[in-house]
Amino acid sequence: MKRKGDKGKHVSIRFDMETHDKLFYIAQYEGRSGSGQILYLIRKCIAEFEKEHGTIEWNETENG
Repeated sequence: MKRKGDKGKHVSIRFDMETHDKLFYIAQYEGRSGSGQILYLIRKCIAEFEKEHGTIEWNETENG
């Protein structure tokens, strides 16, 4: 969960142009920005993992 005034973490990734273009095509089709689509996919991956393996414990004080 985002804290007030928290700009979040920044992650930089490199991927080929075809993957980039297809990702942004899907993002536009679904009404998201490219960054929004990436965040959506990451959250979906986490939810699927936790559904299969249980909740990942995270303490904002220790990890945030």
